[in-house]
Amino acid sequence: MEYPLMRKATAVWLLDNTTLTFRQIANFCGLHELEVSGIADGEVASGIRGIDPIINSQLTADEIKKCEENEELDLKLYKNPAAVGEKKTRGPKYTPLSKRQDKPAAIAWLVKYHPEMTDGQISRLIGTTKNTIKAIRERTHWNINNLTPTDPVILGLCKQVELQKVLDKMPKDKSDEILANKTSENDVGVTDPTKSLFDENSFKEYN
Repeated sequence: MEYPLMRKATAVWLLDNTTLTFRQIANFCGLHELEVSGIADGEVASGIRGIDPIINSQLTADEIKKCEENEELDLKLYKNPAAVGEKKTRGPKYTPLSKRQDKPAAIAWLVKYHPEMTDGQISRLIGTTKNTIKAIRERTHWNINNLTPTDPVILGLCKQVELQKVLDKMPKDKSDEILANKTSENDVGVTDPTKSLFDENSFKEYN
């Protein structure tokens, strides 16, 4: 799915200039609904200047008006300037909207317990972006303090066989070492939120 350029700046403009719902803005801009709520409350993207998507031909006034009158409708991107002249390529796999909010927790789990996995492998496995993975690795993600690392299989973001297929490609000795360091609580795929997202040794080794 394509999103507008400067998604947060676009969200800021839509919040300030329309009566669209948080859900409609979140879907159009590729953000989580709670993140849009945070922008509206000034907790997220503070200081970002709104960008008018009508001026850069990514939305039409008629499209906005139609969606304002029916909150069940979703805004449709008119044109993505960044995609002009590009061939369509295979993107990340589709994930139902109800599960997208679980992706950061899944990424945190993979980064913590399988740090040898590349950003590309994680991206293909659960259908996320490399920017999000990088933000979680570097602990700069906007919601990092509230993430509870959770097995993506438990979250339904991938199948066990898909995860195992990726792990089978990892160096055997390194995978065994990481598995041996897991605590009993992680046997169910969820990390105690009171514990550190990344232990000190793994952070030094992989960052």
